[in-house]
Amino acid sequence: MSKVWKNYQEKNKDRFLNEMLDLLRIPSVSAKSEHKADMLKCAEAVKESLLASGADKAEVMETDGHPAVYGEKIVDPSFPTVLVYGHYDVQPAEPLDLWTNPPFEPTIIDGKIFARGSADDKGQFYMHVKALETLVKTNTMTTNIKFLIEGEEEVGSPNLGKFVAVHKDLLKADVILISDSSLLSMENPSLDIGVRGLSYIEVEVTGANRDLHSGTYGGAVANPITILSQMIASCHDKKNHITIPGFYDDVAIPTKEEKKLMRKAPYNEQEYKDELGVKELWGEKGFTTYERTGIRPTIEVNGIWGGYQGEGAKTVLPSKATAKISARLVPNQSSHKITEILLNYFTSIAPPSVTVKAFEHHGGEPYMTPIDSKGYQAASKALKTTFKKNPIPVRGGGSIPICSILERELGVKIIFMGFGLDNDNLHSPNEKYNIENYYKGIETIPYFHKFFAAP
Repeated sequence: MSKVWKNYQEKNKDRFLNEMLDLLRIPSVSAKSEHKADMLKCAEAVKESLLASGADKAEVMETDGHPAVYGEKIVDPSFPTVLVYGHYDVQPAEPLDLWTNPPFEPTIIDGKIFARGSADDKGQFYMHVKALETLVKTNTMTTNIKFLIEGEEEVGSPNLGKFVAVHKDLLKADVILISDSSLLSMENPSLDIGVRGLSYIEVEVTGANRDLHSGTYGGAVANPITILSQMIASCHDKKNHITIPGFYDDVAIPTKEEKKLMRKAPYNEQEYKDELGVKELWGEKGFTTYERTGIRPTIEVNGIWGGYQGEGAKTVLPSKATAKISARLVPNQSSHKITEILLNYFTSIAPPSVTVKAFEHHGGEPYMTPIDSKGYQAASKALKTTFKKNPIPVRGGGSIPICSILERELGVKIIFMGFGLDNDNLHSPNEKYNIENYYKGIETIPYFHKFFAAP
């Protein structure tokens, strides 16, 4: 099989790449209402790609928000069924002035595709579309394959849970396969055994009923920016430990065996700092970098603003200040509980000189997959076949909000088999995806189906 697959992929690799680039040109930004038409255009493009790649059927299906795309290739009811999940929506591209090239005009430099959505997640889910084509055109399918490609992952998948519950029979499968994660490196392949959960809130602090002259009123009226900064600073102590009461109550403590597995991941701290352009790392004392980004919960400020931000100077004491704040969660933590804790904390610590409003944006639960499951073992064998190395199991630091809902509704485990890299600038300007990684994914995925179908 491997030679047949390789020959087909090599013959069609330029087309595989160009098709993905076409998808990247569609600005499918789910967070911005101005892109509603682009969202529908992208969903239709995904549907057409599935049909062209050999799906028996594919359709754009309504949700209470942006549409989802469903496709399937059913070859034999006795074969196991793999459900591929991905998302065609992307993060906003701002700040646009920090992009070297326009975010929706994919540009290839040194073998890297620079475009919004290249690694997260268009380039990665499209590997599965081309893997399907490879299997269909070489007549080597050993599984039935279904696709669920949604359009709201980047805004927390608020409507997909209801969609999945309504369409349980349609989505019925034996395993769920997701490529929305990363490898340690091409030299050291890895498989995520879990992702963190997410709680995302917004906090607005209001002082006076209007912006004030900072000379006339400064020192007499509370500055909302100062108060909000103090509130945020109070979330951590000098050891960078989160101080919010109850935040750590349910945190699962990893076993010694788990920590031992994590230590297999190669790590060079100086290279890590150099790549990020920082002189020193920051984080919770007593934990390694991989532990901080995988097994420990965090709180981060994702955006903060208030007062005058235009050109030049304006001596103003602002009326309002606002911050967007997220927490990454680990197993046993509940996004609903943590969100409530965060909202209560920021409203309760507000001094009487200001008023505070806090509300939730979205959230999602942490997720773990067992390494002794058939799905994980199939993924591990697939990577070993193409990388010639056993992949290292790691904990992913990001979040895929729909994971716990998919398992709850469909009753099957999720396998993470991503081919991106941590330095792909996800959610940042100049997001990129290596062409080598894209092709490696297309090469590897058919082996997952082969090994998953094996007795």
